[in-house]
Amino acid sequence: MTKDASPLAARIHQFEAVLSEAMMRVARFFEREPIAALSLSAAQVASATGTSDATVVRTAKALGFAGLADLRTTIATTLSDDRTPAANMLRTLAEVGEDSLNAIDAVIETHGNAIQALAQPDVRQRLSEAVATLAPAASIVIFGIGQTGPLASYAAILLNRAGRQTLVCDASGIALADQFLRPRPGDAILAMAYGKAYPEIETLFHVAGQLGLPIVLISDSLDAELARQAKVVVPARRGRANEVALHAATLAALEAIALGLAASAPERAIDSLVTLGSLRDRVRGKKRVDRRLARSRRQPARQSPAPLS
Repeated sequence: MTKDASPLAARIHQFEAVLSEAMMRVARFFEREPIAALSLSAAQVASATGTSDATVVRTAKALGFAGLADLRTTIATTLSDDRTPAANMLRTLAEVGEDSLNAIDAVIETHGNAIQALAQPDVRQRLSEAVATLAPAASIVIFGIGQTGPLASYAAILLNRAGRQTLVCDASGIALADQFLRPRPGDAILAMAYGKAYPEIETLFHVAGQLGLPIVLISDSLDAELARQAKVVVPARRGRANEVALHAATLAALEAIALGLAASAPERAIDSLVTLGSLRDRVRGKKRVDRRLARSRRQPARQSPAPLS
């Protein structure tokens, strides 16, 4: 065995003597195709290895695991360096098993913990600092790409309703460069970014540096050196490490900042919402309906014919 062999390979080597030929085919399949092993059912693994689903389960137990789910959990840990969406989903599914209620409970528990973390005094203080940083801005540049792109658009709606001008930077590829032409001195940046530094966020920080724009960063794992360039960093958990990303905490942070900005200048928020209501009425055609009603009121009521004598 090599020094850096996977835990599963070590198990196969340890129990090789007690594995039948059919079990060995299953074991080697698990070792050779870890992602398939996580996603396929016992019957599907049996079909791929020319065995039976009972043999698949017996193989897992012969390797010293409590069952197939326990084996999959071990395989998932060997994928810890693979952070692709597929690998994250597989690790999550290995954690919750094949029970949809377990998955639902895991999401609810994870969101609950993330929201509780936002309520901590130091995080609340950072949210307050974020509001103070964004409040004087001529326009707020909201950055979010990939999964956070729709959140950037939603944040723009919230901030517009709070009476704030916004610019959304959410494009993919080189189209993002065109959006980076729009910020001006006097603006401020509200960015959502997670994980390792990547070209898009590095370019955003470069633009901010060139224009002297303060940055409010919502993150929990961005490259530390890059995060230090932000004026305020709001920690918002995106679920469990190396598993499916969950965005409730990010959404809560955005809504807290938006309402905080509304509270800091209530007249701007009220004026914006009054205008919104008027525009909604116009879109619904309410004024045309009102004019028709007015015309009907001005017209004399139709006279009933006189009765015949």
